[in-house]
Amino acid sequence: MTTGLVETANGPRPGGVSQVALYPVATLVQKFGGTAVGDPDRIRAVADHVARTVRQGNQVVLVVSAMGKETDSLLRLADDVSSTHPGREMDMLITAGERKAMALMCMALHDLGIPADSFTGSQAGFLTDTEHRNAKILEVRPERVRAALDAGRIPVVGGSQGVSTDNDVTFLGRGGSDTTAVALAHALDADACELYTDVTGVFTTDPRVVPTAKRMDRISFDELLEMTATGCPKPAMRSVEYARTHGVRLHVRSAFTWQEGTWVDEEEPDMEQAIVSAVTYDTSEAKMTISGVPDQPGIAARVFRELAGSGINVDMIVQNVSTEGVTDISFTVPHDDLDRAMSTAGSLATEIGAGGVTSDSAIARVSVVGAGMRTNPGVAATMFETLAECGVNIQMISTSAIRVSCVVSGDRAEDAVKALHENFGLSCN
Repeated sequence: MTTGLVETANGPRPGGVSQVALYPVATLVQKFGGTAVGDPDRIRAVADHVARTVRQGNQVVLVVSAMGKETDSLLRLADDVSSTHPGREMDMLITAGERKAMALMCMALHDLGIPADSFTGSQAGFLTDTEHRNAKILEVRPERVRAALDAGRIPVVGGSQGVSTDNDVTFLGRGGSDTTAVALAHALDADACELYTDVTGVFTTDPRVVPTAKRMDRISFDELLEMTATGCPKPAMRSVEYARTHGVRLHVRSAFTWQEGTWVDEEEPDMEQAIVSAVTYDTSEAKMTISGVPDQPGIAARVFRELAGSGINVDMIVQNVSTEGVTDISFTVPHDDLDRAMSTAGSLATEIGAGGVTSDSAIARVSVVGAGMRTNPGVAATMFETLAECGVNIQMISTSAIRVSCVVSGDRAEDAVKALHENFGLSCN
């Protein structure tokens, strides 16, 4: 943070000399999602907020997503035109939504007397790998963005895009605008990255399921990373990983109320942590079981190497105790990958002499997360007891240092979330 001279709102002093005071000047990266810039009125509202932030003496870099559901519309348009969908052309198409939004935002800022320049991902210096539709950032070279800031202008960057090492336009995937913003904040050594969404912050659970869920004032990177990995939809998990790796302070807040949201930062070691901070749930995965697997060295490695080779992301894994030389292996995969995973596992089961492959797509993963779990025993026992009391059967269990997750029947997920949220005392009343 630097210090600059900023004219106060009190007007000129007697004698016509403007009253000037010293204020801390922060460099902020502000990201606005699709609903926040969904129509002309919303774009003007965001521009007004940015203008006020600048007039308070701050430097602002703006990152915008495509307007509203425009990305979905572009994907539907691609389906109407073609069944082949080459990755290079899909990325060129999808990123058009962000380019449209950033140009319109610059126009709205100019109307308010705030000079602004729009930048595509490549112009902003985002170098990525060659993986179309889900590219990874390799390096950020923000020279043009920094030059615009130094010239007193607002850089408005199209989110979720870059240029590959092959000089092709690339798309960072769903939620990639969050990652764009965090990466820019790191590259520019910004004081904070503000992620503006349609919610007022990070809650102890989904407030649509539990109306008494509390907005958290502060949460650690590790806790939020576990939450986003187990069902919390915002911010994008990749952006939280990037922020934790590079120590970028996040502020998750509403683009509709402008109120203070949830700060995400390093865990303070001298501060007592809540034993459980949040309850999450995820219904986007299915459970697969390969039964009658020969209990021999290397078999499990072969199973999961084949799945990885097919591009299938496996999550929770449970292997039963061997009986008469065979065992069952259960694991979860995203719904979108289920057909491919069943085909891969089915072929492999025949090769290794397994009994067969079954799947269940009507499951949910329910998790409790909290940094205080590291030093407080009994969280898992309380979770299991709570689920038993409300008649929810546990199918699979996995843990980390600050998380316990259970796979349950999908139609009981909300019951489980409500009971756990209540029993761990997370409600606001």
